[in-house]
Amino acid sequence: MRPVQDSGGSGLPPGLEAAWGLRERPAKGPRPGLSVHRIVDAALAVAAAEGLAAVSMGRVAKELGASTMSLYRYVGAKDELYVLMQDAAIGTPPDPLPPGTHWREALAHWAWEQRVVLQRNLWLLRVPISGPPATPNSVAWWEAGMQALAGTSLDEGTKVSVVGLVSRFVRSETGMMADLAAAVAATGESPEQVMARYTRALRRLAEPRRYPAVAHVLASGVLEAQEDPDHEFRFGLDRLLDGIGALVEATEA
Repeated sequence: MRPVQDSGGSGLPPGLEAAWGLRERPAKGPRPGLSVHRIVDAALAVAAAEGLAAVSMGRVAKELGASTMSLYRYVGAKDELYVLMQDAAIGTPPDPLPPGTHWREALAHWAWEQRVVLQRNLWLLRVPISGPPATPNSVAWWEAGMQALAGTSLDEGTKVSVVGLVSRFVRSETGMMADLAAAVAATGESPEQVMARYTRALRRLAEPRRYPAVAHVLASGVLEAQEDPDHEFRFGLDRLLDGIGALVEATEA
């Protein structure tokens, strides 16, 4: 059920029209003072405190002291609210690095900043991806990623693929590390204690003749060594950029 009016020819849902500044608050709403921004802010507060699963039109209405139906004058459905929440949470991209910055440094900067945003709003990783960038801030981030590659010889289609590849890596790596951190926190032990217990169990269970490579890893002590928490992300991003660099060199040749 979508009590909102038609988008008026833009092709966007009403909530997205509001995000782009194409649609004003209804002149006669069921509750004066409601707005898309207030609704989104309330939803963001719920997501930050309790996770995305706690966000519903009814819950947001309760936080605002309004009726659920009154929200539908501004946001057409929960999926639409998710999109608006996502756009508000990611914010604007970082300022570009100085002109002449090498594409690799610029794209790495873009990726690290995207990771910061996701780590600050882990619920973003639970938002279903419903399509390509369509809101102001998501398009701005896309623009920033494309600008990082502006000085390369890659064609536009390849640039789009590169930006998408790096973005997917950032999301995947950030989500996996967040899930691991949550699992460790649930044990009540420190990460070092959990890893030590894990390696002791593997030494008992992974018979060296059957798992010789794993046995070598365990014998090396590398799993128990204290590690930079950013190591895996840095390692993966660097290898990804190495591959993109090879592609850039091939197109230049």
